[in-house]
Amino acid sequence: MPARVDHEERRKQIAEALLRIADTRGLQSASMRAVAAEAGVSLRLVQYYFTTKEALLLDALDRLGAQLQARMLEWIGAAGPSPTPRDIVTAILSCVLPTDPESRRITRTYAAYYTLVLNDPALLARHATAQPDGLESFLCKQIRAAQQAGQIDPAKDPEMTAAGLLALVNGLGQSVLGGQRDGEAALAVLTHHLDELFRSPADQPIG
Repeated sequence: MPARVDHEERRKQIAEALLRIADTRGLQSASMRAVAAEAGVSLRLVQYYFTTKEALLLDALDRLGAQLQARMLEWIGAAGPSPTPRDIVTAILSCVLPTDPESRRITRTYAAYYTLVLNDPALLARHATAQPDGLESFLCKQIRAAQQAGQIDPAKDPEMTAAGLLALVNGLGQSVLGGQRDGEAALAVLTHHLDELFRSPADQPIG
């Protein structure tokens, strides 16, 4: 009797091969043939599970998002049994910064996707914003909770603040990948801005 094939495991094997290529060589090198070679399977098998390259790209992107989400949950869990809104915001934004091998891999791979979108906006534009939008919404919720707890100035716009924090972290991540600063320095910049944000009006200096 032939061995039973785990189709999900096979799809994962192929998608993760694409993610490794994206990390090390960029998505411009991720042809279906190159992915097959990286995964150690035939080109026909890749085409069986993913009839188009776009389908493979999107499946791998979803898996990358799940990896990042798992990392975020791990960091939030490490903040303690009852994390405050600041604990949660700090954990999420800190774990995104490329400060260790795993976060550097994730940041480089997302950068490869961003490059692909810039070069071919129609390819992933309909799909590539779902996770950033969800993360921005979650940060916005935490900022509102902090405002209700008197930890953030209620005059601040939660949506604009959340968008600004994500833009800050994305910029810091690129500066680390580009060699402008190391992960520790990027984390110090983030901490400075969070210290400024999580100050109620009563904490602001007078004059």
